[in-house]
Amino acid sequence: MKTKRNFTAIIEKEDEMYVALCPELDIASQGKNVEEAKQNLKEAIEMFLEDASPSEIQERLHSELFITQLEIVVG
Repeated sequence: MKTKRNFTAIIEKEDEMYVALCPELDIASQGKNVEEAKQNLKEAIEMFLEDASPSEIQERLHSELFITQLEIVVG
């Protein structure tokens, strides 16, 4: 039985490419634009989940993830 799970995608522009990171699994990909980077990351995650053993998935999976912003006074 297949189940659905949500993962985080953090995407940032690096030079002329967009880099996408899934922090829960430490998997990254890239693309020419945001949508391509997102789609490539999705495919990379799907391939990892298909090929990895359950113990490898559990070992890499970070279940507690907090994304926030910090206010820093500069100068």
